[in-house]
Amino acid sequence: MWRKRILRSLALAVPAIAIAAAVAFWLGPPGGRGVVGQFGSVGGPIALVDQAGKPVTEKDFAGKDALIFFGFTNCPDVCPTELSTMAAALDTLGAKAEGVVPVFITVDPERDTPEVVGQYAQAFYPGMVGLTGSAEQIAAAAKAFRVYYKKAPQPDGSYSMDHTAFTYLMGPDWQVLDVLPPQLSPQQMAERIGKQL
Repeated sequence: MWRKRILRSLALAVPAIAIAAAVAFWLGPPGGRGVVGQFGSVGGPIALVDQAGKPVTEKDFAGKDALIFFGFTNCPDVCPTELSTMAAALDTLGAKAEGVVPVFITVDPERDTPEVVGQYAQAFYPGMVGLTGSAEQIAAAAKAFRVYYKKAPQPDGSYSMDHTAFTYLMGPDWQVLDVLPPQLSPQQMAERIGKQL
């Protein structure tokens, strides 16, 4: 009887511990600038279009740190919250963040034209770059960053987008330095970013 209970408890506890360890590993702050091993498979080449309709690749960010967030302009809550947090964190860092380029990449290219993403990005932070592209280009960029997104039909016939809401801090060599989870406070985000600059 006790043996069955212990085995049942272990059967439940071991996967829970493994999941908790994986989450802690994924979300925990890295130890210092350039700690790529932890996030080494996140990030990669991108080929998108900016708010002026100009082609943009990861090479355009060479020598700069970048904060990357994937979302969509019709997002009712998560995107505005995370982009506002990003903007406040950059303001908190002040001169230390002068070389950081904030980047918004849409997961809704059907509605988010270059002009739309540009206006949306600029509404949150001066100098924030808005990027869009074809459905295939967005899919490739999302895959490189391991971003999940999916069209979610709404009862009124419109649609929303389900998507992950991480913010990626990329170094000057386009290697990921930190993956910032959603719902950090501006101060928490600023501290995480500041450790890597």
